[in-house]
Amino acid sequence: MILTLKKSILPELSQILPGRSEEMIITNQHFINGNSIKPPFATNLLQACFGMGCFWGVERKFWQQKGIYSTAVGYTAGITPNPTYNEVCTGLTAHNEVVMMVYDPEITTYTKLLKLFWTSHNPTQGMKQGNDLGTQYRSGIYTFNDAQLEAALASKVHYQAKLNYAGHEQITTEIKPISTFYYAEEYHQQYLAKDPLGYCGLKGIGVDY
Repeated sequence: MILTLKKSILPELSQILPGRSEEMIITNQHFINGNSIKPPFATNLLQACFGMGCFWGVERKFWQQKGIYSTAVGYTAGITPNPTYNEVCTGLTAHNEVVMMVYDPEITTYTKLLKLFWTSHNPTQGMKQGNDLGTQYRSGIYTFNDAQLEAALASKVHYQAKLNYAGHEQITTEIKPISTFYYAEEYHQQYLAKDPLGYCGLKGIGVDY
C-alpha cells in the first residue's frame, strides 16, 4: 500500500533521486526506417512529445503514421538528471514516460497528432493508464512552442466537451512546455518492432475527437 501511494503521487524535492551527469548511450538510428532519432534535424521538420502510459505501444502508434520522420522513447517533466528506467519506475524522479516524435508538417499536422493523442488512450485516469499505476504513466502533452501550447489547450477543451457528452470524467492531462527530454535505454527504443509480441496496454475509450 505504501509503495502504491508513493508511485501515485509526485515526490517531494527531498525525495528526488540524484541521477547522474552522463547521458544515456544509444544508437542514433531508428530501428525501422534508419532515420536519426537525436537532433539536429532538418529545418523543415518539427517535434512533438506525448505521454500516454507505457511508451512502447505509444511509440508504435505514432511511427505507423504518415509524415513521421522518427520516434524515440524517453523521460521528461521530471527532475532527476539522466534517469534510468528503473529509477523512473520508483516514482522518485518525477518523470513521465513519453514519446518524442519528429514529423513533416507538409504531410501531417500537429492537430492530427493531437487527435490521435486524445483518442488512443484514456486521459482521465490521473497517475495511471489502464492497469499501469504510477506517476510515469500520467497523460501529458509537452509543447515545443507557443503555437503548440495554444493548440493543445484548445484541443483539451474540445475533447472534454466530447467526453462530457459521453458521460466520462474530467481530463487529467498535464499540458506544459517541454523540459529536458532524456532518451530511454537502447532496448526501449522501438521496442515493439524488436519484440512484436511484447506488452502493449494502449487503448482509447471509444470517444471520437
